Amino acid sequence: MTEYIIGPFTQLLPMSNLPSKGAIQDNQLEVLTEAAIHVKDGIIKAVAPFERLTKELNHLPVKELETNFIGLPGFIDCHTHICFAGSRARDFAWRIAGKTYLEIAKEGGGIWDTVTSTRAADSNNLLVDLEARANLLLKRGVTTIEVKSGYGLDVENELKMLRVIKMANERLDADLISTCLAAHIVPREFKDRPKEYLELVINELLPQIKSENLSSRIDAFIEEEAYTADNIMPYLDAAKKMGMDITLHADQFSPGGSELGVRCGAISVDHLEASGHNEIEMLAKSDVVSVVLPGASIGLGCDFAPSRAILDAGGTVAIASDWNPGSAPMGDLFTQASIMATFQKMSNAEVLSGLTSRAAKALNLTDRGTLESQKLADIILFEESDYRELLYRQGRLVPKVIVKTGKIIE
Repeated sequence: MTEYIIGPFTQLLPMSNLPSKGAIQDNQLEVLTEAAIHVKDGIIKAVAPFERLTKELNHLPVKELETNFIGLPGFIDCHTHICFAGSRARDFAWRIAGKTYLEIAKEGGGIWDTVTSTRAADSNNLLVDLEARANLLLKRGVTTIEVKSGYGLDVENELKMLRVIKMANERLDADLISTCLAAHIVPREFKDRPKEYLELVINELLPQIKSENLSSRIDAFIEEEAYTADNIMPYLDAAKKMGMDITLHADQFSPGGSELGVRCGAISVDHLEASGHNEIEMLAKSDVVSVVLPGASIGLGCDFAPSRAILDAGGTVAIASDWNPGSAPMGDLFTQASIMATFQKMSNAEVLSGLTSRAAKALNLTDRGTLESQKLADIILFEESDYRELLYRQGRLVPKVIVKTGKIIE
């Protein structure tokens, strides 16, 4: 049994009692001073004044903070592609020299380049690289990481990826939440036959995923060059009947995917750079989480998703890195979020909730994202005295101490 008190925090932001939808002003943030957290067996038992907790529980060890510290829930990166092999530096060089996404694909780059490398990689190499990326995210304060497959695009290699993600999750301190993205693009082996490929996934891949408990989530890329609302719907229906949650890559280059997401009851729709007024209003009226991916906008040199407009319309916005080898190679969630905040005029409260409580909602997780009784003791500590310094420094600050399920990582 591991039980202790950690504190006193100069400022502790529990991120609880905030609205799950719509805009949030900074004056709605609860900022506790001289507070502490009682942790037992990886779970938060209480958040209370340091002096009171240490008196009432004077038999417990105290992890006393002797300098200024800000405490926050561990960040949740709810959209990544960090299980892959190879590099797309050539693609990036072409892109900044002016070539388009489609031109790069015709030159042999794009997603298929990564599929080729990932298929050729063995499980051990994939595991080593995935663990290195996940550990880097953990050092930056990301305690929960969603990880997609989608670079296998056949039964054997999609299973290989998902098994690697599961294996990494069993070995790492950070939690990895796997998502099956077998519907990323149409494999070359099934060119012009997306229906046939999706039937293969339904009949052979998804049952094996369920049998091995490899994932409870599916994703699909909704664009003309990937999958359309017409050809993807039977796949989404089949996954839902198997009890899987749905998320979608939507409105990245053209609108339409977000409407499908609302219609099929997706947990989240992710990207949204091409969302217009109608899509924004529709998302705001739904319970679907809008996951914005500033890393993709930075990597592709395109507009940020309209986070400000979605929030003002009453929608829920979560923020993720989209770390992938092609369009979002940076992988630094907090830096990306800080940059986007300046362009989209998002408050500290909106950004921090988008990385914690609202990001948890995007993954349908109810046991984390806030610091309160009975939630996981996922806590990140920045050696600062004012939480406003965090976004002000635009990602230069990293946590001094990370607590993952009660385990202290310095």
